[in-house]
Amino acid sequence: MTGGASGIGRALGAALVRRGDQVVLADVDGAAASEVANQLSALGPGAASAAAVDVRDAAAVAALVTDTAGRHGRLDLMVNNAGLGIVGPVEELTPAHWDRAIDVNLRGVVHGVHAAYPVMLRQGHGHIVNTASLAGLVPAPGMAPYAMTKWGVVGLSLSLRAEAAPRGVRVSVVCPGGVDTPILDKAMPSDLPRVATVEVTDTRAMITKSSGGHLYSADALAADVLRGVERNRAVIVAPREARIKWRLMRLSPSLLMRLSAAMAARDPAAGPSGSPAAPTSAAETAEADRSAS
Repeated sequence: MTGGASGIGRALGAALVRRGDQVVLADVDGAAASEVANQLSALGPGAASAAAVDVRDAAAVAALVTDTAGRHGRLDLMVNNAGLGIVGPVEELTPAHWDRAIDVNLRGVVHGVHAAYPVMLRQGHGHIVNTASLAGLVPAPGMAPYAMTKWGVVGLSLSLRAEAAPRGVRVSVVCPGGVDTPILDKAMPSDLPRVATVEVTDTRAMITKSSGGHLYSADALAADVLRGVERNRAVIVAPREARIKWRLMRLSPSLLMRLSAAMAARDPAAGPSGSPAAPTSAAETAEADRSAS
């Protein structure tokens, strides 16, 4: 699993260890991955090990997958989860921002797929899980580089799923809404040009607001993901507010685009999902769910 040292990756690793799996937590921060692996192994009955891997390095990802399959005799699950948030008004971004988003969020997933898929084809079984985002399903003003890569991950995953199914390999894509993870508190990578708007934006508050005033826990999402994998879901969307937005997008893309544009015009820093804020009351949620069904 890439991006395994924190957030969604860590939560998925913990859930897998608890059910008895042998998990390899790969992360660009090898020290953090080792610390988390030790913590998760104590949970049992499974165990976790760590590896320092930059998903931008295709050869390193391939070597990790080959080594893992060799040591354990098979590769049942490959989770391409590593990612970073490159956001901000398009006019303030440089090619370097777009390149970094593509290299980590999209090429990093491609590298994981290219490493794991041949192994699974030889086995005749396996499941590839790619982490995208709700921003890969609905408009996301203010997050164009991030959203672009996540739409790419969705397209890759669904296309590969259709191609791989007759050969025994399953593919799912995870598209979470606002999840409480450390990525919300991370600044833009220090080696990239500064983005003035991002520097004065409270990303955590922005995501929380657009998620109906609360964030979903990474542990709850991990449970949703494993349930979706067990059921071989093509697209795993959580929590419920995120599913409502996705349904609205499928029901009336033009309506959601108009609402997204209106939100962006009113508050340029307001929309990580690019869609109207999630319903904030039980009655509003029920009505939105009925309208979207």
